[in-house]
Amino acid sequence: EVHLVESGGGTVQAGGSLRLSCAASGFLFDDYARGWFRQVPGKAREAISCVGSSDGSTTYGDSVKGRFTMSSDDAENTVYLQMNRLKPEDTAVYSCAAGRVGWSRRSYDYDYWGQGTQVTVSS
Repeated sequence: EVHLVESGGGTVQAGGSLRLSCAASGFLFDDYARGWFRQVPGKAREAISCVGSSDGSTTYGDSVKGRFTMSSDDAENTVYLQMNRLKPEDTAVYSCAAGRVGWSRRSYDYDYWGQGTQVTVSS
């Protein structure tokens, strides 16, 4: 059975850091495109960071570029999202996902989703 489980969310002051983890089970994470997305109530889901299944190249959304870093530990079947210099506008539910595509920033291309973890940044 396929599972993605996020952890590491919480509340932090502006300028602080958090590290999110997403542990996969039931499949090999690095055989899939992997992505981090976030969503605020009433707004569309936003792609934060995506890495392809083939060449491993990682892309970032403009809103987080230079502040967030996505990494993978294939031995642990886990991906991470290091979030630095957090801003109040980063407050959202963050979810990881895996997709049977080479690479995509479109949420509908992803097949497996975690339950999401809340990140709240106070000013």
